[in-house]
Amino acid sequence: MGIIYPRRALRRMHIKQPQMSYRYKIAVNTRLLIKDKMDGIGYFTYETMRRIVQWNPDIAFHFLFDRTPDEMFLFGPNVVPVTLHPQARHPFLWYLWFEWSVAGYLRQHDFDLFLSPDGYCSLRSGTPTVAVMHDIAYEHYPQYVPYLVRAYYKYFMPRYAAHASCIATVSEYSKTDIVRYYSTDPAKIDIVYSAAKSIFQPDTEAEIAATRAQYAGGHPYLIFVGSIHPRKNLKNMLLGFELHRSSRPDSRLKFIVAGAFGWQNSELKQVIESMRYRNEVIFLGRQSESDLARLIAGAFALMYVSVFEGFGVPPLEAMQSHVPAISSTTSSLPEIGGDAALYADPHNPQSISDAISHLWEDPSRRAKMIERGISRASIFTWDRTATLLWRCCEKVLSDQ
Repeated sequence: MGIIYPRRALRRMHIKQPQMSYRYKIAVNTRLLIKDKMDGIGYFTYETMRRIVQWNPDIAFHFLFDRTPDEMFLFGPNVVPVTLHPQARHPFLWYLWFEWSVAGYLRQHDFDLFLSPDGYCSLRSGTPTVAVMHDIAYEHYPQYVPYLVRAYYKYFMPRYAAHASCIATVSEYSKTDIVRYYSTDPAKIDIVYSAAKSIFQPDTEAEIAATRAQYAGGHPYLIFVGSIHPRKNLKNMLLGFELHRSSRPDSRLKFIVAGAFGWQNSELKQVIESMRYRNEVIFLGRQSESDLARLIAGAFALMYVSVFEGFGVPPLEAMQSHVPAISSTTSSLPEIGGDAALYADPHNPQSISDAISHLWEDPSRRAKMIERGISRASIFTWDRTATLLWRCCEKVLSDQ
C-alpha cells in the first residue's frame, strides 16, 4: 500500500518509529514537501507542520509523500514517513493518489485525522479531514487554468469542501469565496492566515547600494516577484511604470521583474516590445531565495498589483524587509496589507502610475509606509498560523 521506512532506515535519518502509546494518530498530506522545489503551499506545509509536530510529541504523525522524502522534512521522532505511489503531478495521477493510494492507507491504519495542507481530500476515505483551501482562483479566472486542471478543480473542489470536517483558509476573502461558490456553512471554515519567510529582512545602506549597483546600474528600482501569468497583472504594472516615467522626467526608477514566464503571455510580450522605456525594465527570471531576499530589501518599492490573490505573501515580504508595497484594491490584498500598503486599481494603469509617483515625490510618505509595514508584518507569523491550524485540528479531534 505504501513504503513505511524500516527501523534501520529511520535510524539513518535520526528518526525513531512511534510506538502505540501516542494520544492520536494523524496522517498528513506532505506531497508538496520537496527539497529545493517548494512552492507557496509547500512552504506553508513546511512551516506549520514543523511547529505542530514539535508542539505535540505525544501524537504520531504519518507524513504521506509521493516520492522518497528528504530527512529535512522529518521534524521529530513522532513522524513516520510513508511513500505512496504514483507521483501525484497530473490530474489523472491526483485521482489515483488521493482516491486509491491515500484512501487505502487511511483505511488500513485507522487514523484519527487526515490533514491536507493543499486542500485535496480523499473522498473514498471516512477519516475525519481538515483541508486547507488557500483560494479558489480558478472560479474567477478559469481561462488562466489548463483544461484538465480546470476540469479536475470544477468536479472535485466542491466535493472536497463538502467532505472536509473542517476547512482552514488564509483570509476572510477566501472564506467568503468558499461559502459563496460551494454553499459551505461559514461555521465550518476557520481562517488561519499565512506569513512571510524569515529570510526576508532589511539590509544596511551599504548592502542596498551594492544590490542596486549589481542589478540596476546603481539606480533605485521597483520590483515585481512571482510567476508571470495574466492573473499577476504584470502588463498593467508595466504600463503604469511607463506612464510614471513619461510624466516624471526626473524619475530614475527602473523596474526589475524577478520571475519566470508562464503561459498565455502573448499580450504582455507585445506590451513589452512597444514600451518607450523598455530598456528601464530588467527581466531576471526565477531567482534563488537568498537573491530574492536581497532584491526585495534593495528595492525602492514592491509592485504587487495583482488582480486576484487568496492571501498574497510578497507584500508582507517587502514590509518585513522595510520596503513599501504598492498593492491592489482587489481580492484579499487590502485585508492583508491594511493601512500599511499603497493601493492602486489593477485594471487602471493610470492609478498604478499615480501610486508610483506618490512614493517618488513624497519621501515622508514612503518613510511612513515603511514604519506601518514593519508593524503590519509583525502580525502575520508562522507561530500564529500553526496555532490557528492546530486549533482547527483539535476541534475535529474533540468531536469524535
